[in-house]
Amino acid sequence: MATSHSHSAVKTAEAAEPAEVGHLPATSRQALDDAVNELAKHRKSWSAIGAARRAKLIDELIASFSTVAGRWVDACLEAEGIPAANPLAGEEWLAGPYLIFRNLRMLRNSLRDIARHGRPRIPGPVTTRDDGQVVAQVIPANIWDRLFYSGVTAEVWMEPGVVAGDVPQAASYRHSDQGGVALVLSAGNVSSIGPMDTLYKLFVDNRVVIFKVHQANDYLGPLFEEGFAPLVKRGFLRVVYGGAQEGGYLCEHPAVDEIHVTGSDKTVEAIAFGSGAQGAANKAARRPKLDKKITSELGNVSPWIVVPGPWSASDLRYQAENIVSSLANNAGFNCNATRMLITHAGWDQRAALLDEVRRLLAVVPTRRAYYPGAQQRWSRFVEGYEQSERFGESSFGRLPWTLIPDLDPNLEDDLCQRAEAFCSVMAETALPAADTATFLAAAVNYANERLWGTLNVTLVIHPTSLRDPAVAAAFDRAVADLRYGTVAINHWAAIGYGMVATTWGAFPGADLYDIQSGTGVVHNSLMFDRPQKSILRAPFRATPKPPWFISNKKSLELGKRMTRFEIDPSPFKLPGIFAAALTG
Repeated sequence: MATSHSHSAVKTAEAAEPAEVGHLPATSRQALDDAVNELAKHRKSWSAIGAARRAKLIDELIASFSTVAGRWVDACLEAEGIPAANPLAGEEWLAGPYLIFRNLRMLRNSLRDIARHGRPRIPGPVTTRDDGQVVAQVIPANIWDRLFYSGVTAEVWMEPGVVAGDVPQAASYRHSDQGGVALVLSAGNVSSIGPMDTLYKLFVDNRVVIFKVHQANDYLGPLFEEGFAPLVKRGFLRVVYGGAQEGGYLCEHPAVDEIHVTGSDKTVEAIAFGSGAQGAANKAARRPKLDKKITSELGNVSPWIVVPGPWSASDLRYQAENIVSSLANNAGFNCNATRMLITHAGWDQRAALLDEVRRLLAVVPTRRAYYPGAQQRWSRFVEGYEQSERFGESSFGRLPWTLIPDLDPNLEDDLCQRAEAFCSVMAETALPAADTATFLAAAVNYANERLWGTLNVTLVIHPTSLRDPAVAAAFDRAVADLRYGTVAINHWAAIGYGMVATTWGAFPGADLYDIQSGTGVVHNSLMFDRPQKSILRAPFRATPKPPWFISNKKSLELGKRMTRFEIDPSPFKLPGIFAAALTG
């Protein structure tokens, strides 16, 4: 449809054509054996290290990762074809080193609490809802969160049966075991995923780790080894390379006790049951070929529910950018990218919102489709829908932004509802409803029952709408009833990935026979043992502009400054951060 052109509100610097990035050589079978066996020798010694000593190890990790942060970002920029001075480079700081340092800092706080108090201290109140569910407020965790995430709060809701006076935390520190070897199979789209999953298995689950870097970003492996050097040299971590063959070999290795996967549900099924006809037969017979614990995070057809309300023209522009930013970030290669806009068919501003979305899609420069298989996935989605609308340049390895509007919500086995596009595609469907409260109930039912996955969902609602008691009650029910691991209100749900104090993972209840978005959680820096989901609440319009918004001209500067702050928090670093935030 439209082609890309410059616009004052959007980051317009064009991405350079990237140099071809080759894979690092696969680790040999002998080297894999040596790595696993070496880890197995150290599993008991890792398990015996107390919280206070582990907190000191975190200090060493912060220092060692500090030496690689800039090179880490540079490597990602080269691989994805993003010029170093482009504001888009801020994404790589924020989704990479910044999150590692935030994760390390929060883990260190929890470890110090365990050493002093026996468990991590919960920074906010622990309350019980009328329905009996226990809620722990985890954000803001300190004064820095109040400053950087103004108006944002986050809660972790516990599984039914947990009582407010005894929220279970840090089981691996309260009940010693003999440790174990965990295999982390990393994703290749967001550079912090593998290292953060590794930190979780080490410091929360008490496992030594063999970390297989994904082939899509294995160029980062040597930098991760350097960052994790304090653990590598002590025999608690090994970084290895290769593809499906090496991953499969490690999954079946007798010295590997458990597996964590970030990636595709098909990958988990292949690990658990095998591939091809034999794998299908094993699954049908409920006969897994592996008797090992498998945890996973496997994506989502991420819904974005737009609650109708009295929006102004500037509200429409802001929320359209909120939506488009959630698709455009990382060229659409995020498991939390918006894949299904859910609107009210009778809302008189639905068309205006979609037009604002189209306007932005038409001016956001397209980006290199660097993730393997993107072109095939995009073609599969676009060819299946006559109403698909394409925006922007699609040459030189780039894919156009694509909107599939007016999707029939009653379609059976619909591709947009049952499969994650994992590229530059977003669909929209409109639900009929007599009023806002009825719409909310219908949207929750649609998201829970028709869309694949349970990872994350976003809702946006105008504050005026919440002044209606019926709408407020319906909204509270919607938040409670959504079966998603992260429920975000007014901010894109990806913020749940970045908070670290919150959990990140699927809603509980899936198993290997219907894996959906996976099992288990990561991040969870307060080490809750029985979390159900995380709820994030933000203002309808954030001030200053969030750094991930497509029009933020200072996202690169913010990414660098916020990373430096997380390495060593200091009030003297605040003026530069605030100046960049207010002029973005």
